[in-house]
Amino acid sequence: MSQIVHIIDDDPVVCTSIRLLIESEGIEAKTYFSAAEFLSAIGPNDCGCVVADVRLPGMSGVDLLTHIAAQGLNFPVIVITGEADVPLAVHAMREGAVDFLEKPFRNDMLIAAVRKALQRNSIPEGAATQEIRARLASLTSRERDVLEGLVDGKSNKAIANELGISFRTVEIYRANLMKKSQARSLPELVRMAISVQDRVS
Repeated sequence: MSQIVHIIDDDPVVCTSIRLLIESEGIEAKTYFSAAEFLSAIGPNDCGCVVADVRLPGMSGVDLLTHIAAQGLNFPVIVITGEADVPLAVHAMREGAVDFLEKPFRNDMLIAAVRKALQRNSIPEGAATQEIRARLASLTSRERDVLEGLVDGKSNKAIANELGISFRTVEIYRANLMKKSQARSLPELVRMAISVQDRVS
């Protein structure tokens, strides 16, 4: 059975652009304007992955994650989000989303996330988790504090105020985090921290 990428967004333009991008990679894709529409269209034996906006009409992206887990459906979920929705997207990852991408995201990042999601059930993750733990183990105490703030969806300014340091100092720590973790973006850094479960402690 072929794997299909199911795209859920209430904006038809977004749905179409993502579908065309994914199909250009030779991957089958379908679009839906709500979580309810997606759930009514799939069968119990369908597989693939879901790319869903975290804010959807009716059932939200987080509610969809809960439903997928409760029903035992085989659909890793990638959430996409606007900048203001980053804390909500982090919450979605804690509920089981495999990745999140902040708009506007690069095409190559979406394709990489989709391919990883489609391979999720066939490739063991133990080695990758160990590698992430090793990278994060090299962080200093203050870098861990900053990372914890980022995982909680806080801005650089909020982290600076909370830690009693300057905005510029937070930027320096954040740059160090990106380098040591080898993350290509803030969403990827947050995903890595969440994936090791105990975060940065």
